Amino acid sequence: MSIGEMLAATVPMARTLNLEFLEAGPEKAVVALPDRSEFHNHVGGPHAGAMFTLGESASGAIVLAAFGDQLSRAVPLAVGAEIAYRKLAMGAVTATATLGRPAAEVVAQLDAGERPEFPVSIEIRRADGAVTGEMTVTWTLRPNS
Repeated sequence: MSIGEMLAATVPMARTLNLEFLEAGPEKAVVALPDRSEFHNHVGGPHAGAMFTLGESASGAIVLAAFGDQLSRAVPLAVGAEIAYRKLAMGAVTATATLGRPAAEVVAQLDAGERPEFPVSIEIRRADGAVTGEMTVTWTLRPNS
């Protein structure tokens, strides 16, 4: 099962928004939100909440790709998020997520008995390439007790 299939199967909101997991690797994750009227806001573009969920889902995909081999000893959890809406988003939008710290550094903290935190940066773009939103989600790997 791919990371996208796993997220779609286990995260009901990803299914509700029909998110498309286009790429999910440890270096980059790309997730698309289709243009559907039921996800629109008052000006006819994707609702801010849908774009937030898109970005958070892209961050989750990269976290699972980068740290999936750690799931037997730690649970990934989002601990904070910030989003800035930069331009009007119309039509389908795509979120691209990248890790803000090297995965090996995060795992080293986990190996040392710590609970590491790390940022994931996300850019949300419309089809013409314009950045409509920027987001940072801070994640942790909570060690299993």
